[in-house]
Amino acid sequence: MQTTFVEITDAIGLLPYRMAFAGGWIDQPYLSRLNPYPPGSMVVVSLQPTVRFMEFSGMGTSTRKVAMNLWGGSLPDREPVGLVRELYAAENDGKVEPSGSQDMAGIIYSGISRLDYDYAYEGGYFPAHVESCNDPQIAAWLEEMIYMIPVAQRPPRYSPLGKKNLDPDWIARLGQTGKDCYDAILACDSRALGASMNLCMICWEKILPHTVRHPSITVDLMTLLGYYQNRYAGAMYSGCGGGYLYVVSEEPVPGAFQVKVRISG
Repeated sequence: MQTTFVEITDAIGLLPYRMAFAGGWIDQPYLSRLNPYPPGSMVVVSLQPTVRFMEFSGMGTSTRKVAMNLWGGSLPDREPVGLVRELYAAENDGKVEPSGSQDMAGIIYSGISRLDYDYAYEGGYFPAHVESCNDPQIAAWLEEMIYMIPVAQRPPRYSPLGKKNLDPDWIARLGQTGKDCYDAILACDSRALGASMNLCMICWEKILPHTVRHPSITVDLMTLLGYYQNRYAGAMYSGCGGGYLYVVSEEPVPGAFQVKVRISG
C-alpha cells in the first residue's frame, strides 16, 4: 500500500536544520586557544525543515541524525544550554577528534545566534556566551537575502585538516567576521553581511587551505566562489569541501533556493 505524505516533515522529520555563516571553525579549541583577542564569534541560523539537505555538505545533517535518535521527532522543552551539551556528548562519544559544538547550537537555539568562543571558558568546547535574535522582521529580511546553490558533497575520505596554518592574526580575523556578520544581520545591511562572508572565506583559505583546495575535490571551488562574490554582495560555502553556496543578494539568483528561519514564539 502506498504511503501518503501530507507535509514534507512526514518525509524528513520535524527537527530543525542549521546554517553556519561567518566565523565558522572558531568553535574548534585548537583555533580559539590561539586567538589573541577572545572571544571569537560565529553565526548560526536555525532552519525550519522545509527541504531535505544533502549529507556531507555542511548543514549539520549528521548532528541532526543523532538528535533524532536521541530525542525522536522534536526538540525537548528544556533549556538550550543543557540540550547542546547532551547532544554534543551523544555525537562525540568515543571520537578521537570531536566535532565542534556549533552544529548542536545551530539546531537547538532558535533564530539567528552569535556564538562566542573563548578558550579560557571550558577549553573552548562550548560557547562562553550566546546572543540570539528572534525578531520576525529581521528573520524575514535574512530569508530574502540568502540564496542557496547546491555545489557538491564532501568527497569520501576527505579531510580539511591536512594542512594547518594557525596564524593568530588570521584566527583573530576569523573570530571578528562572526561579530561583523551578526551586527550586519541585526542592521539588515546586505553589503556588510556579504563582506563578512567574503572575509571569512579568505580566513578559511589562509588557516585551513584544504577547506577549499584538496586533491579529492573535483570542483574548482574558488573560481566558482569568485564569480558569485564579484556578482553579488557576498558569498561563502556552507562547509569545507563545498556543500552549498550561500549567496547574499537583493535580487533572485539563478538556480538558487531560499529557506525559512525558525524563530521562537
